Amino acid sequence: MANVWVERTEDGGFRATNARGAEVRIGGGDDEGAFTPVELLLAAVGGCNIVTVEPLTAQRGHRLVRLAMTVEAQKVESNRLGPVTVTYDVELPSEAAGEVFRAVAGRVHDKYCTVSTSLQDGTEVRLELP
Repeated sequence: MANVWVERTEDGGFRATNARGAEVRIGGGDDEGAFTPVELLLAAVGGCNIVTVEPLTAQRGHRLVRLAMTVEAQKVESNRLGPVTVTYDVELPSEAAGEVFRAVAGRVHDKYCTVSTSLQDGTEVRLELP
C-alpha cells in the first residue's frame, strides 16, 4: 500500500510527507518553491513512466545518453484536465537503443505505469470523513 501524509504547515502552506521522510511543498500557482496539486499529478505520471523505462532499457543493454520528459495537460473545465501528454526527450547511443527504448516506453505506458493506467482506467477516489 502507498500512502502520504498531507498537512497544513505553520506558515499556512501545505506539505506532503511519505513514510521514508521525503517531503514536497504544495501550494497555489503563485506560491514560490511549491508544486500545485495538478503539477504533482503530472510529476507522478512522468516519474512513474521514467523510473520504469530507464532500468528496463538498461537491462536490455541500452543505457540512454539522456532521458528526460515533459508532461503536460490543460484544464478543460475549472475542475477537469484534458488529455495528459508525455513527451520524451532522449539522446540515443544507437538506432538499436532507439528501437528498444520505443518498445519499452510503449509497454510501460500501456501496461506497467501504475499512475498512468490508474488515470486511464478512472480509479475510484473514496472520501472518509471523521
